[in-house]
Amino acid sequence: KMSRHAQQLRDHDINPCVAETDASRKCMDDNNYNKDMCTAYFLKYKSCRKFWHDIMMQRKRNGVKPEMPSAEERKKMLESMG
Repeated sequence: KMSRHAQQLRDHDINPCVAETDASRKCMDDNNYNKDMCTAYFLKYKSCRKFWHDIMMQRKRNGVKPEMPSAEERKKMLESMG
C-alpha cells in the first residue's frame, strides 16, 4: 500500500507536476539511470514546480483558497495563457 505522501504525489489536485515526475522517472528507467540523458525532463519538472509554487504563493498572499488550484482549474489557467 502506498504511503499517504506517495498518494498525495499521485493526486493531480495536489501535485501539478505528476506528468513531469512520471516522464523524468521513465527517462531514468529507459536510460539506465544516466541523469545526463534526462536533463531536459528534470528542467521541465523544475520549471513546473516553480511555476505552480509562484502561483500558490500569490494565491496565499491574496487569501485565495485552496492555495493550489484543482487540476481542472489549472488546465483552464494554462489554456487561457496559450
